[in-house]
Amino acid sequence: MTPTRLLASCALALGAVCAAAAASAAGYPDRPIRLIVPTSPGSTADVVARVVAENLGKTLAQPMIVENLAGAAGIPGTRQLVSAKPDGYTLAIVSSNHAINPSLYKSLPYDTVKDITPISVIGTTPLVVVVAENSPYRTMDDLLKAARAQPGKINYGSSGTGSVLHLAGELLKSKAGVDMMHIPYKGGNALITDVMSGQIQVAFLASPSVLAQVQAGKLRALAVSTPERLPILPNVPTLDEAGVKGYSYDAWISLIGPAGLPADVVQKLQAATRKTMQEPAVLKALSPQGFVAQGTTAEQAAQTLAAEITKSQTLVKAAGVTIE
Repeated sequence: MTPTRLLASCALALGAVCAAAAASAAGYPDRPIRLIVPTSPGSTADVVARVVAENLGKTLAQPMIVENLAGAAGIPGTRQLVSAKPDGYTLAIVSSNHAINPSLYKSLPYDTVKDITPISVIGTTPLVVVVAENSPYRTMDDLLKAARAQPGKINYGSSGTGSVLHLAGELLKSKAGVDMMHIPYKGGNALITDVMSGQIQVAFLASPSVLAQVQAGKLRALAVSTPERLPILPNVPTLDEAGVKGYSYDAWISLIGPAGLPADVVQKLQAATRKTMQEPAVLKALSPQGFVAQGTTAEQAAQTLAAEITKSQTLVKAAGVTIE
């Protein structure tokens, strides 16, 4: 699907929301809201979701009950979301995998765009390029020089084939003109352990999952994936500053509902999300981990999804991977 057609499809999906049979939000919500998180407890998306759920529930004056439905790049959890009644009482937190999956999997049990209602991009999570504390690579330039001198000899790990961490590495290979061997893991915890021990030479990791080890001196941060440096890691250059010109890639997290969510419910949820993402308690909990709070409009969330699907198509094709 071309970018223009994809954006049009997202716009049509959003338009369908606005044309949906009205279900007044005047009394919404009047009972607890189920919030599906299609990742495992302790994951970056889960940590963010729990902070947001607690505070968004206060804004809406109803508790949000977090339910983890992990596995298969978030597909089982998202499948439950799309099959739920579009009344605003079943929502989900999805991350970059939602945009990656259409390119990665030959078939999905739902349409990534048409079967959901975008509500708001909650925020983004920068990625950090890390090596072991005792690694011979003290700078990004050291790593890139070694990779060019030894094509295919340096291993980089990720949380799984087609994950955002994998594609961040593929983008680095493309922009820096290097060849490194990808080693997929089943999740991030074992990957972090192996990077610290030196079994894996380098990895991209989400800032919330790796800051403690960097600050404790167990991992060395070589660069960050964002166009600007992170306030929490002011001495760590961006990849662009480190010589990989034009590099920019991070993970995003969005609040979505099933297709057909009434427009007034979407509007109420989006306004409450925006307010929540500006709350001092939320910023205090998430900003020190590198999370960049947003709280966009539903239209902006649809545009982000379209753009991320297009970007992922390019990276997955370059990586040459598909999953049955």
